[in-house]
Amino acid sequence: EGDIEFRDVSFSYNKEKSPLENINLSINRGETIALVGSTGSGKTTLVNLLARFYKPTKGEITINKINIENFELDSFRSNISFVDQHVRLFNDTIKNNIALGQGDSMPNESVINAAEVSNSLEFIDKLDNQFDTEIGEDGVTLSGGQRQRLSIARAIAKDSPLLILDEATSALDSATEKLVQSAINKMRQGRTTIIIAHRLSTIQNADRIIVLKDGQIIEQGSHKELLKLSGEYAKLNEQQFS
Repeated sequence: EGDIEFRDVSFSYNKEKSPLENINLSINRGETIALVGSTGSGKTTLVNLLARFYKPTKGEITINKINIENFELDSFRSNISFVDQHVRLFNDTIKNNIALGQGDSMPNESVINAAEVSNSLEFIDKLDNQFDTEIGEDGVTLSGGQRQRLSIARAIAKDSPLLILDEATSALDSATEKLVQSAINKMRQGRTTIIIAHRLSTIQNADRIIVLKDGQIIEQGSHKELLKLSGEYAKLNEQQFS
């Protein structure tokens, strides 16, 4: 737990164009940050560097002033929860999908609480076997919104201090999106949260919005502050809502 800092971070997949260049960004503990920008702007690359899927070609990323490369990898990743639009569920019970990797060691109260906060209890209670219901490979017996809420329940049960959301509501209809967005808002409490967003309507309440273009941070501020700038964010916002 602690403040995250990107110091002069650059990254390139090859020696040609860098998807990220000279990134300097501080994220305070408990803050909700949204990353926005057109496709190829570097949003996902920045998150992948933080999760240590890649190493920066220049600069360093620190947590509490300690380079993240100094942490033991499995331990480090256990402190991060990912929720994205590609939900990964297993041919097992709802309970075991929520308590992924923890099995019977996770108390029932924790599983139930995660289901309640994620708005999953609403459909689980209607199932014949409730938490003991087998959901099939990749949750085939559930709707898209139900699967997404289960993935959020899993992240809540994991109780990681760092939460990364990659367009977690993009494949949902508007009614289901509201349920999932409500679950996300509850889950963010007390956690450092990084949201990769394409739908700007989902991140207007973020503490800070970081606008990336061609691998560089070009704007940052609240939704209202960025609209007043009449810059890149305002242009993206106008394109979505015009």
